[in-house]
Amino acid sequence: MDTTSPRNAEVILTGDRPTGPLHLGHYVGSLRSRVAYQHDYRQFIMLADAQALTDNMDDTDKVHRNVVEVALDYLAVGIDPRQSTVFIQSQIPELAELTFYYLNLVTVARLERNPTVKEEIRLRGFERDIPAGFLAYPASQAADITAFKAALVPVGEDQIPMIEQTNEIVRRFNRMAGRDILVEAQALVPPVGRLPGIDGKAKMSKSLGNTINLGATADEIRAAVKKIYTDPLHLRVDDPGHLEGNVAFIYLDAFDPDKEGLAALKEHYVRGGLADSLVKKRLENILQELLEPIRTRREQFAQDRGYVMQLLKEGTAKARDVAAQTMDEVKAVLGLRYF
Repeated sequence: MDTTSPRNAEVILTGDRPTGPLHLGHYVGSLRSRVAYQHDYRQFIMLADAQALTDNMDDTDKVHRNVVEVALDYLAVGIDPRQSTVFIQSQIPELAELTFYYLNLVTVARLERNPTVKEEIRLRGFERDIPAGFLAYPASQAADITAFKAALVPVGEDQIPMIEQTNEIVRRFNRMAGRDILVEAQALVPPVGRLPGIDGKAKMSKSLGNTINLGATADEIRAAVKKIYTDPLHLRVDDPGHLEGNVAFIYLDAFDPDKEGLAALKEHYVRGGLADSLVKKRLENILQELLEPIRTRREQFAQDRGYVMQLLKEGTAKARDVAAQTMDEVKAVLGLRYF
């Protein structure tokens, strides 16, 4: 790796909540980018298990169990622990301590106005029964980002308000310090946005049961593709087809490397005379080719989970060293260093 590149000085932070195995939506939204980022940036990848507990306290075993499952997915897609620091959020107490301090730099009203938090509260039906930890998530995310002085944070468009709120906290803290201690972060939005579920719902989600997992078997992929939502008005082969909202073509846009062939396929579908089954067959072949090596690598790593946990232990130790340095600077500003 070229350590002389100026981009290597920039820190990038990303991660996932370990509430289940990762799926194609994660792959499009972040995973394949992370594989590329690790060659150009100092990358930290966080398993946000503590954050996952904000709405999973009734099933803490699920979160604990899926830490390794998500780590397996990382390794399977090509995340290299020698180039990316993969760590477990709950094992770095400095992040919780930073969150506590940052909560004094943001008001409840500001947290409630955060569009991302408002939407997540609506989706979960919390109404006014909001876990305090869930409401305070923007402060926690600010701690995660600033602890590593991340300049870049890959997120979906719906998460941009969280980065904006992080930067509000950074600016307020730096004004208190009289100099720049913390670093403002820039949101990196991937060119391909969120994938819809195979049922046509707006979001591919484990809770909705509309995903294709990265470790899916060949039979599972085949069965999922057959269920994919296409065009409800395309009742006969000769009928003109519609591309808007057609999940099969949305997936092809994301995964088909043959853009010229795909363009011709779209033209044929729109003018009529092309069966949905042929579109799905093309998609299935592409997904089988994409996921087979990922599944194989995942199965190989899964045979030695002790090795995976050792990698996480080492990555967490490296990450904690960095977070501790930031914590020391923050406590100095706050007048909390006594010895």
